[in-house]
Amino acid sequence: MKLVQQIKKKFTQDLPALYLRPLRENDLPAVMAIEKQVYHFPWSQQIFSDCLLMGYSSWALIYNEELIGYAILSVAVGEAHILNISIQLEKQSQGYGRFFLKELFVITKEKQAEHVFLEVRPSNKAAVVLYEKLGFKQVGLRKGYYPSDKGREDARVYSYDLNV
Repeated sequence: MKLVQQIKKKFTQDLPALYLRPLRENDLPAVMAIEKQVYHFPWSQQIFSDCLLMGYSSWALIYNEELIGYAILSVAVGEAHILNISIQLEKQSQGYGRFFLKELFVITKEKQAEHVFLEVRPSNKAAVVLYEKLGFKQVGLRKGYYPSDKGREDARVYSYDLNV
């Protein structure tokens, strides 16, 4: 037993506690658990499967070998669009989202993007504050973009310039 623990320690000591890796199909149960936890109108598992199949830039945020967040991005023609980004509810407002976004900036720059776009509900105050603190600027408003309990909710469209 002691030898097994020593071997495990040797092979895991170089792994960071917090890192990104490509999202995989077998991650989708964990993704769906988070998705249902943080959204009133979650994406379906089929949507995530289709994104993986179509080759969208899809990332898992791993903390202590547990998937605590995920992001789906479309990257083309010098632009990246964050289609979905989420962090486990109990891990929100602890710096994980900031870390995740900064790592996604590095990835999108490597894919030759110059700008990152996303939509956010105005009612998602924590996300709005985070995006603005990171330097996202509101560049538009999509009327009635999101479903809501009261019909439809607008989306703020934000942009981040990767060349700054």
